[in-house]
Amino acid sequence: MVIHDANSDAPYVTCTVDGERHLIRADFVAGCDGFHGVSRQTIPTDVRRECEKIYPFGWLGILSETPPLNHELIYTSSERGFALCSMRNKNLSRYYLQCALPDTPEDWTDAAFWCELKRRIPAEYADRLVTGPSIEKSIAPLRSFVTEPMRWGRLFLCGDAAHIVPPTGAKGLNTASSDVHYLLNGLREYYENNVTDGIDRYSEKALARVWKTERFSWWLSSLLHRHPEQSDFDLKMQQAEIEFLRTNEAAQRAMAENYVGLPY
Repeated sequence: MVIHDANSDAPYVTCTVDGERHLIRADFVAGCDGFHGVSRQTIPTDVRRECEKIYPFGWLGILSETPPLNHELIYTSSERGFALCSMRNKNLSRYYLQCALPDTPEDWTDAAFWCELKRRIPAEYADRLVTGPSIEKSIAPLRSFVTEPMRWGRLFLCGDAAHIVPPTGAKGLNTASSDVHYLLNGLREYYENNVTDGIDRYSEKALARVWKTERFSWWLSSLLHRHPEQSDFDLKMQQAEIEFLRTNEAAQRAMAENYVGLPY
């Protein structure tokens, strides 16, 4: 797929399907094609600014046909690293372990995964953890990424095409939804009332929320993971931050507001 003349009043898209070339003319193009799509790359490099942080660890995740450990997610920060216990339904569970970047799924047997998970979560949960064969196993690197602007001419970037958050804050879909919300309302104003303010300010409004969400995901990732070159001071600050969060109602409220999702 190729996006043409995005910075004009007459953008169009060409693609080839089953050997046949197609041309689609449009008023606007919404780039919802993910991080590896063509939309972001359509914006010239002298216009596009990209900010990225690569975290020095990954998440080893498995999916198992076992009942969830708890009715709510369990986030754990232990001396052995981060762990997360989550669920898909009453008979399907998803678990994650912080792992080294060079690790591969083949480096971890199911038995090794369950053993390490039990070491990282509180004993009261480890004792009742139901284990079983994994039906899926993968390692995801963690990154924070934002491209600016999210609009070029009549091309609008949405979701992973414009930004990536580490999964710690569970905000990938949430930020994509807010992008679509801003773009939908902008296009509605344009077509119903011939007002361009919504589409003109799309990038500004979307990025204002995106950066706040990036901040939360970065903060939670920094708070819960053990870092390879973490000093004793860094560790003490991390522990102090967790204790402050545990005992301060205002801090808990701020975290809850961000975790649920900031207003659009």
